[in-house]
Amino acid sequence: MLLEVNNLKKYFPIKRGFFSRTVGHVKAVDGVNVHVEPGETLGLVGESGCGKTTTGRVILRAMDPSDGEIWFTDPEMGRVNVATLDAAGLKRLRRNMQMVFQDPYSSLNPRMTLLQNVGEPLTVNNVAKGRELEDRVASLLRVVGLRPEYMNRYPHAFSGGQRQRIGIARALALNPKLVVLDEPVSALDVSVQAQILNLLQDLQQQFGLTYLFIAHDLSVVEHISDRVAVMYVGQLVESATTEQLFTNPLHPYTEALLSAVPQPDPRARREPIVLPGDVADPANPPSGCYFHPRCRYSDGKRCTTETPALREVQPGHVVRCHFADTLNLVGVGA
Repeated sequence: MLLEVNNLKKYFPIKRGFFSRTVGHVKAVDGVNVHVEPGETLGLVGESGCGKTTTGRVILRAMDPSDGEIWFTDPEMGRVNVATLDAAGLKRLRRNMQMVFQDPYSSLNPRMTLLQNVGEPLTVNNVAKGRELEDRVASLLRVVGLRPEYMNRYPHAFSGGQRQRIGIARALALNPKLVVLDEPVSALDVSVQAQILNLLQDLQQQFGLTYLFIAHDLSVVEHISDRVAVMYVGQLVESATTEQLFTNPLHPYTEALLSAVPQPDPRARREPIVLPGDVADPANPPSGCYFHPRCRYSDGKRCTTETPALREVQPGHVVRCHFADTLNLVGVGA
């Protein structure tokens, strides 16, 4: 197992008053458990604000976790808990854990050329310099489908899809084992999205990469992911293989998300499930199941008072719902 996350939490304090006293916490990530095997792609999905991006950043220690364990198998350091590493340990580890950001323009320094942007990880880690650096950057640009002659240009001279290719090249500079992809195609046109997704799949096979793919577009997630994990208000509510989750969802929230997935067959008509109310406030979540105020299957008693545990209902299929065994939910294509 390459990555194992246990009971991961990230709370942001709410401060008020003249003395900035802490009066509460925003529970952005609230007890997430996930694992990723070498060479696979885990899709992390949910509504905006559910904690997907925060989870990815905490796993990479771009943010410090409030609690929990992040076990990563590093080729040199062995199995280490990322949550407890010091600065020196993190610097060694970051060579094998990289990130591709959502906005391909703001993630690149506009004052630096492609040579400087893509070559920065190599320079900071003393891997290459001079002519060797130029050769490495040229090779990386070729790998992502860009011409090496572009390396002296600045990011503003490229389109959105080309900028995202630059971001991918930079993430691959140190030959990482794990790449966290934070909605890497959501800011791109549909035709360009397909090109980037195909590129990511080709790179995964070529370099043996492992992906944590964060997205809210379930069509994209279905295309690229081996397994899918669904988040709601900072909690993991369901996780299974892509086929299992799309054809046989066990959580009402997952069913609602899948009902909004466009069908390629114009004759297949299905009304989307419109959830009542608003997403729960992570600073003041409801009692019991966080989803119960919007759930049409809530019994009004157990769901409002008892917090459901994340349990394995079917082999490899875990869900956080009291009635997952008895509900007959509809998936995609049903």
